[in-house]
Amino acid sequence: MNSQPNPHATAWFVTGTDTEVGKTFATCALLLALKQRDVRAVGMKPVAAGTDAQGRNDDVEQLKAASGVAAPPELVNPYLFQPAIAPHIAAAEAGIAIDLEHISTAFLRLRETADAVLVEGVGGFCVPLGDACDAADLAARLGLPVILVVGLRLGCINHALLTCQAVAARGLPLAGWIANRIDPGMPRWEENLAALRQRIDAPLLGVIPPASTPEAAANLLHLPAMG
Repeated sequence: MNSQPNPHATAWFVTGTDTEVGKTFATCALLLALKQRDVRAVGMKPVAAGTDAQGRNDDVEQLKAASGVAAPPELVNPYLFQPAIAPHIAAAEAGIAIDLEHISTAFLRLRETADAVLVEGVGGFCVPLGDACDAADLAARLGLPVILVVGLRLGCINHALLTCQAVAARGLPLAGWIANRIDPGMPRWEENLAALRQRIDAPLLGVIPPASTPEAAANLLHLPAMG
């Protein structure tokens, strides 16, 4: 295992077709898959909204637990807001402007601590972060290949294809996509999966079954190519 910091560590931006489609779950599974391969990987959640009584965010805590590298919390999660609402609204209510340059600086410092970094977005790809920027701007600012988590439920084909178009419009490569069976009762899910495979010009990294765990899902996922 390489124990030296790597300023050129591989990194990906993980986004989803919507909120609550399993981005954190999939990111944790990828972190665990990397750990199984002796890759020193760390998760980053640049913007999170929603805290418990101790001021902790569940997504951030899950990423920390799955990471193979312990990193300073201000690098893992530069912006954390108390109410579980849209991030641009939470930021406005807190009187804070989300600064993409600040996030980029934290990312570059975090990248020095590991061999791979998984940056999890917030909500869908185009969720606003402020009056003049959104999550897509953040992905473009970081310049990372994108991993798309598709929550398999009715309407997911349209959401997935629109997200792929938005990623391409930002000039970012789609490194791969993950199908997450968030609706166990979805009829014809296999046919929907086939339609997605036919239309998404990127490798399917894996299908996460219902009621899985990140540890189990890690064994089902193919890792994207590491540059």
